[in-house]
Formats: sequence, structure tokens, C-alpha cells
Amino acid sequence: MKISGIKANNVDLSILADLNAVAKRLANQDSTIWGPNTEAKTRLNWVTLPIKSRELLPILDAISAWSRSYGHEYFILCGMGGSSLAPEVIASTYRKSLVVLDSTDPAQILNSLPGDLSKTLVIISSKSGTTIETQSQFEFYKKKFIDNNLDPLDHIIMITDPGTLFDESSRSAGYKVINADPNVGGRFSALSAFGLVPAALLGVDVSILLDDAEKVSKSFVDLNSPAAVIAAALYSLTDQFIEFSDSNSHTAGLSDWIEQLIAESTGKDKTGRLPVIVEEVSSSASTIKIGFAEGPYDLIIEATLGEQFILWEWVTALLCYLLRVDPFNQPNVTEAKDRTSNILGTKSGDTLTIPPLVFEDTDFAIFSYINLSSISEFIKLSTGYFAVMAYLTRGKDDEIIKIRSLISTKSNVPTTFGWGPRFLHSTGQFHKGGQTNGAFIQITGEIDVDVLIPNKEFTFKQLQMAQALGDAQALSERGLPIIRIHLKNRKKGISRIIAELEKN
Repeated sequence: MKISGIKANNVDLSILADLNAVAKRLANQDSTIWGPNTEAKTRLNWVTLPIKSRELLPILDAISAWSRSYGHEYFILCGMGGSSLAPEVIASTYRKSLVVLDSTDPAQILNSLPGDLSKTLVIISSKSGTTIETQSQFEFYKKKFIDNNLDPLDHIIMITDPGTLFDESSRSAGYKVINADPNVGGRFSALSAFGLVPAALLGVDVSILLDDAEKVSKSFVDLNSPAAVIAAALYSLTDQFIEFSDSNSHTAGLSDWIEQLIAESTGKDKTGRLPVIVEEVSSSASTIKIGFAEGPYDLIIEATLGEQFILWEWVTALLCYLLRVDPFNQPNVTEAKDRTSNILGTKSGDTLTIPPLVFEDTDFAIFSYINLSSISEFIKLSTGYFAVMAYLTRGKDDEIIKIRSLISTKSNVPTTFGWGPRFLHSTGQFHKGGQTNGAFIQITGEIDVDVLIPNKEFTFKQLQMAQALGDAQALSERGLPIIRIHLKNRKKGISRIIAELEKN
């Protein structure tokens, strides 16, 4: 691991001294670090995963051999947040083909279908087994295999915690189930079964990840270790924002994984640190700029993927100690789930207007509690940051990503971008639990072809819209400014938004 930029003498030495002591307690899995009433008592086994996960190696060999015996060539991972982001980074880093399905968008669901189902393995990954997106994706793929005269037991495997209803029902039905350590939280699970099972199935040598993580983690109890210095910097050198860029990095997608880890862990009790993933770093002095290859950054961390995983988990845990928040809970993610269920219960999740309609033409409709007729009017608001939340088709509507940098440049404030509902398990916690100084831009779109969810009373279209409306409701009730732009014509609507923002 090579770290350049910020050093120990750049941060408050008293903070660093405090973290040096806390690091030793963390290595010993002291659950009292963050206070008496946290989830730490049942969430600290990630500290020893570089060693303990070696117990999985025989299981990984066996499941990989089983998969090869069935001729699986196409791998689809259904999972949200911590269940999918680490495998996505691993696949990208090792240049392996993995379709990550962390969406409820009907077109994206259909686009995930491979050309040959007979050579496909679907990995259903859920810690609790109750995640609505993953449950729905499982039902979809199970029916697809049956409709194509294929036995789902030969083409679907499960990763979940032991003893869950999902674990028990899957085993009872005859599916192959790999259990993860229940004392590891989802976003700290990169080196658990959630990260390693998909990696092994793709042909990645996971022992290298574990070796690298184990070796570097031993140094984190040393005086002024990289974990302590970085945590101290993120606490004392910025009040809220951290810019990350994967530019020229050999670990593409790492920033997305870090974004969830930091935002969901720290963003509560009206405090936190918000990662902003950028194409090019800004000139703002209010953010720390972090990269993973040579570039114009305040901090450069060049390391293997195993080293990066364990480093950022330590950094996040130490940062949460300084912020005095529980790193392991996510109260507002649960809130978003509850609101989604309530809207689905109305059976009108695709027609509700939250917020109310304020403008409409042939290409899009705008919904807001603010009287306006364009996105340009909205981004004139005085705010700490903007968040673009796109409930569109990832891989097809990617042109919309351009508006992140355009809004940031035009407004001169940090701007994040997230695909819905993926971001609900990441920055979604921060939006509602962190500093209440954001303004939110939801983008939804007309859907030409809906997809039924077997054994459910709603479709993927209704589920996706319920998730968007539920989140809008939660933000609005906090008095936070929000606009929803509904694209009646996706291609024209996106082009018009971009053209409007490109005007001087």
C-alpha cells in the first residue's frame, strides 16, 4: 500500500492520539467504542474476516466445482447495497463478467436476461432475506427457469445469514445456500461470503484478497497508521464532503463501494460525511479530494483491492467514533422501505403525485412543492449540495449521468448522482439522516413494457415508482426541497435537460 498526500502532521495530533488508542480497542473488537446502545455487539466480526473467511475456502471450491459441472458461463447477482457493491468492484478489477441486478426498473430487469438461460447461474444475495428488490428478482428468475423447462435448483444459489426464514425456506426447497457470518453488517461484508462467493464463482483467487487484507490490517494498530490518519483527516479537514475519483485506477468502481460504506455508516443524527463521486476533481476548498492513482488529489491511495477493502472499513469505523454515531445501523433505510410498502398498499403507486404537478409539456412533467418550470430554476436554490436520483434504466439511459457535473459547475456546490433504488441502500441514509442541507432532483420516466412479479400483487413498474414516491415523501416531510422530473419521452427529455443546463 502506498499513500501520498495527507500525513500525520497535517491533522490535529490530539485527534490522532485518540484514534491510536481506539484502533487497539477496535482490533480487539471492543463493542463499547461507539457508546453503550449501538449494534456493535453483533457487528464486529468484519475485523477478523481476513483470517476467519479462510474457513470458507473449501466451500468456495465445492460451489465453484458444482457450477462448472453444470456449465454455467453467465453469472447474475441479485442483491442490494452491501450484497452487491463489493462483488461488482471485484468483477471489474479482475475483468470478469458479472451482471449486477440492483434495480427494480422493468427494462433493466429484462436487459439482465442472458441469451442462454441453460448456462446461467443466478446468485440471490440478501443478509436478511427480506429485501423487497431481491425477493422480487428471485421470483422473476425462478419463473423464467421454470418457463424454459429448467430446474431452478440447478441455476440459483443463495447467500444469506443463518437461521433467517429465507435461509430455512431455501434449504427446505432444495436450493444450495451459503451462509455468511451474521455478526457482520452488510456494508462491512466485502470479505465475507457476500463478496467472496460471487468472486470465486467468477474464477477470482479470493485467497489473494484475504492475504492482502490480513497483512495490511496488522499495521492498523501501529502508531499513526494509515487508517487513523485518514479517519482524522476526514473528520477535521472537511465538514461534510469528500470527493472520490476512480480516474486511471485499476480498481474501477471502488468509489461506489466506499460511497455506501461512508454515507450509510456516518449519515445519521444530522451529521456525517458525504462522498461525491466525480469525473474530475473540483477546485473547491471545502472538500477533501481522494484518488487511487496519480492525479490532482489531496490524498492518493494506491493499493490492492483486498487492502482497500479492509482499510476503508477501518477508516469508516474510526470516523464514526469521532462523529459519535453508530457505524452499524441504518434507521432511515428502514424508513424508506416502510414508505414503499405503504404506497404499494394503496395499489396506485404509479399514479400518485408526490410532490404535486407544477409544469407539464410534451416531453416531461415536473412535480414540486416549489412553483417552477425548469431544472435551472431549481438549482438556483441556496443549498449545501444537490443529489440527482435517477429511477431510470442503468445501461440504457446513462446519458443522464452528464447532468451531475453540469449541475455542480452551474450551482458551484457538490452534486451527487445515484441510480434508484440502488442509492436508497447507500446515500439514501445520508439524505435523511445526515446534515439536512441537501436539495433533491428525482428523475423518473415512462415505462413501455412492465414486468410482472410472480407471487406479488404489484409489478416492477409499480414497485419502482413506489420507491421513488416513498423517498420523495420522506424528504418532503423533512422540509427538504425536492423536484421530480418525469420523462414522458426519455431520450428527448434527457437531451432537453442536458441542453438547458449547458446554456450559459
